[in-house]
Amino acid sequence: MTENELSYKIIGAAIEVHKTLGVGLLENAYEIALAYELKQLGMDVKQQISLPLKYKEVTVENAYRIDLIVEGKVIIEVKAVLDLNPVFYSQVLTYLKLTNVKLGLLINFNTELIKYGIHRIVNKLVNE
Repeated sequence: MTENELSYKIIGAAIEVHKTLGVGLLENAYEIALAYELKQLGMDVKQQISLPLKYKEVTVENAYRIDLIVEGKVIIEVKAVLDLNPVFYSQVLTYLKLTNVKLGLLINFNTELIKYGIHRIVNKLVNE
């Protein structure tokens, strides 16, 4: 599947989670529920991936942790906050650049309508 096809299915799964659970829970609950829905769709989902960072001659173990990676092609950052801080978008873009992944989804489940909580972030440095 392409990133766009995966994105469509991920958004459908996020809508199902939001419809079922509503708002007000911790991020971990939404992350686990979303991973479950995606696995039910037959997708390869990795959770809480801790990755090292190479900075010049130094390796920083556990420099960042990705909430979900779907099919190795889409990074998902799960939030449950009142307002998305601009740094969250930068965080996802940094994860995309460090992993050379093209598409990220920043999903905030703490919204009345989930469509206002879903944001696509594209790594324009990845060659197609």
